[in-house]
Amino acid sequence: MTNFSDLQAKRRSIYALGKDVNLTNQELIDTIQGAILQTPSAFNSQTSRVVILLDEESDAFWNEIAYSELEKVTPAEAFEGTKERLAGFAQAKGTILFYEDQDVVKGLQEQFPLYAENFPIWSEQGHGIALYATWLALAEQNIGLNVQHYNPLVDAQLAEKYDIPANWKLRAQAPFGEIKALAADKEIQTENRFKVFGN
Repeated sequence: MTNFSDLQAKRRSIYALGKDVNLTNQELIDTIQGAILQTPSAFNSQTSRVVILLDEESDAFWNEIAYSELEKVTPAEAFEGTKERLAGFAQAKGTILFYEDQDVVKGLQEQFPLYAENFPIWSEQGHGIALYATWLALAEQNIGLNVQHYNPLVDAQLAEKYDIPANWKLRAQAPFGEIKALAADKEIQTENRFKVFGN
């Protein structure tokens, strides 16, 4: 079992990804699902929803859906760099699409009107915890991941292709796979981030 603080340090945004991972597809699915299912949420609302794209499905997301939507909105002179990034994401073993179920959020707002304005915030917090838990679970298996936010550009095509319910709101896309190059060292800011009182 990995020490938690070591695992936190190990978790980095990995952009040089490949398809050769040490888990089977079923083991990947089990790892991702396990992390999501054990994620805490406000009022035990369990708003997180996930679509896992593996192999050719992940490739198609980056090479077809993301490519076509970004080509529409990116100036031609800037699109070469975008194409390069998307091609890099397509080298990954898979992509996790993170959604939040808005019907659950609305239901809780109706059930608990005193806290209504907080439920969308708590849903976003739950999404962040679910994503982080998944990231740590994959890092523990020596699998790299990075997080992208091409929503809402890709939402409609994804909804059509994968029959995504209208009440699922896309929050992030996370390509994952073999770590082909480590992340660079990062500077951690500590100044003015903490206050401690008492012994």
